[in-house]
Amino acid sequence: MNSNFYAVSLSEWLHHLENGVAGGYIEMGLARVELVRKQMQLEPNCPVIVVAGTNGKGSVCAYLTQIYKEAGYRVGTLTSPHLLYFNERIAVNGQPVTDAEIISAFESIEAARGHTILTYFEFNTLAAVMIFNRQQTDIMILEVGLGGRLDAVNIFDANVSVITSVDLDHETYLGNTIEKVAYEKAGVMRSGKPTVFGQTDVPVSLQNYAQSIGANLLIYGKDFACINQDKSKWTFDFGCQNVTGLSDLHRAYNLPIPALSGSFQLSNAACAIAAVECLGEQLPVDVEAVKQGLIKVKLLGRFQILSEYPTVILDVGHNPHAARALRDSLKTLPAANKQLAVFSMLADKDIDTVLGIMNDQIDKWYIAPLSLPRGLNIEKLQENFAKYDINQISVFDNICIAYQEALSHASVNDRIVVFGSFHTVADIMAFLQMNAETHPEQRRLV
Repeated sequence: MNSNFYAVSLSEWLHHLENGVAGGYIEMGLARVELVRKQMQLEPNCPVIVVAGTNGKGSVCAYLTQIYKEAGYRVGTLTSPHLLYFNERIAVNGQPVTDAEIISAFESIEAARGHTILTYFEFNTLAAVMIFNRQQTDIMILEVGLGGRLDAVNIFDANVSVITSVDLDHETYLGNTIEKVAYEKAGVMRSGKPTVFGQTDVPVSLQNYAQSIGANLLIYGKDFACINQDKSKWTFDFGCQNVTGLSDLHRAYNLPIPALSGSFQLSNAACAIAAVECLGEQLPVDVEAVKQGLIKVKLLGRFQILSEYPTVILDVGHNPHAARALRDSLKTLPAANKQLAVFSMLADKDIDTVLGIMNDQIDKWYIAPLSLPRGLNIEKLQENFAKYDINQISVFDNICIAYQEALSHASVNDRIVVFGSFHTVADIMAFLQMNAETHPEQRRLV
């Protein structure tokens, strides 16, 4: 990549990063990005929460962002991937930053890196922290892109780390066993600092790593928990005695059910509140801010109910753990006349297991290839459906046509579930947005 690259527009920069030397690959390791960080003398100027995990990262980041915003703090949030616009990845107080801010940060990184090659995500990570420093945020919430130990986010030390869940995904990079994946995610822990873990079953490798570096591992169901009071409220319980500076959240009653839908959202919310609790001495947060955060939180594409009659649900679930969560969430809803799926996946994902989990929930599948190199082609998609003797499928050239066909064949009492990949959901969201601009009366869909 030419170290003197210059572009006027953000789209030119992104094209360059996606197609040039910098962004056309994934390279695990921190040496290169750490070298550039040192050259830039880039350090966060406020506390940092790093969020890792197989699934649930986006939800936890959304809760943290909204809770801290409601508490009056200025919040910088790095997430990935984006659904419609790159700017979604770098947000201050929940609002994407401007093209100009991102371009300015990219220019600074480009000037500092010399001949060091950086990936697309490494550029993104450095830019986010630089922008948050310039915006003088009070708290940074940094979502890990892949794994943890060797992810670019891990060049920054977390005051609190969160590991939402551990399951198989990205096996080429993270390993093909739960223990290997857990070890990679454990890399975001820091000595003497709390790590919030969102599952009751703790992998041995994660437990051992925490002990070896002296991290304070807080386990869901043991050190903190969510307790259902009834269908409209719940209690957060923080029983850890090893964290100093506790706020009044250690036992919070009558919390509202989170605005985000899905069966795992209470545990995701509990992870976020536990992280807030751990920073209570530096950034105090009262119960009212938590309640407002739970009520006002928004996150596109996570069991997002777009409309009714028929019900349309978008879910970015793209691995077995997410498929199980989607299945559980669907089973909590009133029975539909028929459940239709608009579906596609990437070639490097475990489609076999996903179909095995979801098969008995779907009456008819509307499938299509994704228009990107990593997408499963239609032949491979059909082969996987044939393994399960799934015959109720209709095949289309692209996912938007598949969605239109599902919508045209759905009765008012049917349910349409769009899932399988961030790209599947993003394509439908872009289609709906464009359709709403053409037909304003349909804006409720987006």
